[in-house]
Amino acid sequence: MPDPVPGTDAAADAPPARAATPRFDRLDALRGVAMVWMTAFHFCFDLSYFKLILADFYRDPFWTWQRSAIVSLFLLCAGMGQAVALSQGQTADRFWRRWGQIMGCALLVSIGSWWMFPRSFISFGVLHGMALMLILVRFGFARLPTAALWALGAVAIALPFLIAHPFFDTRTTNWVGLVTHKPLTEDYVPVLPWLGPMLWGCALMRAAAVRAWFTRPLLPALKPLSAMGRWSLSYYMVHQPVMIGALMGARQLGWL
Repeated sequence: MPDPVPGTDAAADAPPARAATPRFDRLDALRGVAMVWMTAFHFCFDLSYFKLILADFYRDPFWTWQRSAIVSLFLLCAGMGQAVALSQGQTADRFWRRWGQIMGCALLVSIGSWWMFPRSFISFGVLHGMALMLILVRFGFARLPTAALWALGAVAIALPFLIAHPFFDTRTTNWVGLVTHKPLTEDYVPVLPWLGPMLWGCALMRAAAVRAWFTRPLLPALKPLSAMGRWSLSYYMVHQPVMIGALMGARQLGWL
């Protein structure tokens, strides 16, 4: 199952602990846009899985490029979220609490995908990648100069196209991303090249003009998107079971 999911930053899904730290409603809304796109993508995948539409989510560029765009948008938001969290003095305790939630959900995704797709279960999908990349950004890259973040992001994106070795083709090593072929799995978001969009998001939020735009008030009509963006991880964990359950129920009732 191609699996774009929210690029969850360590400050998402809950109101800020201190009133003095403003919420970036526009960033939440941008994540909300990605969530709506992801939901439509997954619903179409579910329709294909139940053979209600004909679509090739593994080879058709119409679907594969959408998947890449959705994941990139979430990771870009996650990088921007980390830049905001660090600038607001987010504590390590809060970061690790959020990280634990992401890692726990990643394990649940692996278990659930193993139940549905035992031959191609998700061993290193977007939540697994997110958990590792958040650590790398928070403790390794976020305090580098902005120019270095842009450069390292470009290197991360380019490396898988320049270097590949069979050593990285196993389930225990393919998380790096330097594989000779895509592994048999329903979701695969390795560190390379996907660390690139997160680093670029972190660099982008440092620009004064960008930060000022994201702190401007949000149009009332876009408030629902902002609310969705604050609960990205929770939404991700329930939206597919709900849609799959609804389709299974509709089929049992003879509606499909």
